[in-house]
Amino acid sequence: MKLWQGRFEKELNEEVSDFNSSIAFDHVMFREDIAGSVAHAQMLAMQGIIPPEDGKRIVVGLQGILEDLESGLLAIDPTAEDIHTFVEQVLTERIGEAGKRLHTARSRNDQVATDLRLYLRGRTAALITEVRRLATALVELAEAHVDTVMPGYTHLQVAQPITFAHHLMAYAQMLARDLSRLEDCQNRMNESPLGAGALAGTTHPIDRAMTAAALGFAAPCANSMDAVSDRDFCVELAACTALIMGHLSRLSEEVVLWCSSAYRFIELDDAFATGSSIMPQKKNPDITELVRGKSGRVTGDLVTLLTMLKALPMAYNKDMQEDKPAVFDAVDQTLACLRAVTPMMQTITVHPGNMRQAAAKGFINATDCADYLVKKGMPFRDAYKITGALVARCVKVGGTLEALPLEVFREASEMFGPDVYDAIDLGACVAQRCSEGGPAPTAVRKQIAAYRQKLAI
Repeated sequence: MKLWQGRFEKELNEEVSDFNSSIAFDHVMFREDIAGSVAHAQMLAMQGIIPPEDGKRIVVGLQGILEDLESGLLAIDPTAEDIHTFVEQVLTERIGEAGKRLHTARSRNDQVATDLRLYLRGRTAALITEVRRLATALVELAEAHVDTVMPGYTHLQVAQPITFAHHLMAYAQMLARDLSRLEDCQNRMNESPLGAGALAGTTHPIDRAMTAAALGFAAPCANSMDAVSDRDFCVELAACTALIMGHLSRLSEEVVLWCSSAYRFIELDDAFATGSSIMPQKKNPDITELVRGKSGRVTGDLVTLLTMLKALPMAYNKDMQEDKPAVFDAVDQTLACLRAVTPMMQTITVHPGNMRQAAAKGFINATDCADYLVKKGMPFRDAYKITGALVARCVKVGGTLEALPLEVFREASEMFGPDVYDAIDLGACVAQRCSEGGPAPTAVRKQIAAYRQKLAI
């Protein structure tokens, strides 16, 4: 039976009924729906809007429904219009006339908005937990590789020397921003729509502050129309997940490169790689590739929400039913990816020798060679040109800067002395980059310590 059936003489077309139904996806909010209904019933009884004994029967009945749903004794009816209808109908079947009083001073508009905020508040907490887990894993891996020299890249070309720890901490900083955004989003969604009614409140003497407090909200939504029509919190959370997925996708792309035969910087644990059906030697980074693909899916969820909302008049419109599949999917996919990437990063094998060898082959100390001349008094542009010529000579003979004889350096400039080899040593090149936020081991250790203190990890 439809909650709105009294106005209509005909049954809803069966196909239209299925099209109109949301039980297939909003059933996940049964705990939140029951929690909201319990708070509402207690408030109605406290305010004398319904008899106290009916309020008690409603609360006990709702608690019984929750227990039976969680134990499996009660199954959600897939033909119900939505989770709100299902719960109310089961309640009325169980406790009779008292159950019909539950919807007093309430609309499904404020009910679904309340359920959605409660549900997403919990899912945001789960995201925060998983982002922190990944951040912790990256920091711990960084601590183990503060002295592991590797090439830093721009345009995917070898650029300057860094450490693996420095590279990992760049991703940790991204995750710190993700955490901050999630916490802000959680705070903004923590207002209660309950009591806003369809859009214009109610004539009953309800206490919105009471239900807000009972459900752990900071306060009631300030405007009844905004309370039922606002989905900013869905868009904001989807935007947070899209950014998280963007960061995971970038990390995944680098893992794909790092574990390839061309790089061999790392190796994935067997538990986090797959093989080929035809090529027995293959060890494929399928998890990271799937994360890259899912980042597009989550971005699509965000676009769905923005497009769905962009031209809606006030207040509630049925279009908003499409909010849940999009935001639920965005959250679910992001949680799944985080839960796959974290243990993957915790179990990788790092090959420091391959990283250092790649750095040496890439003339990654060329900038340091030029800086050596600048510190001797040569203008930077002249130093740049001389060093470039030395690199070109090394390329022709297949050598490296640090392997050039001193006389070759001195042919290029008399400013070169024996101490040039100390200046272009890869370890020294990294150690000298000790400016705040730089890759020097001393700077990275400070960065890690500050990060741990900031996030309490």
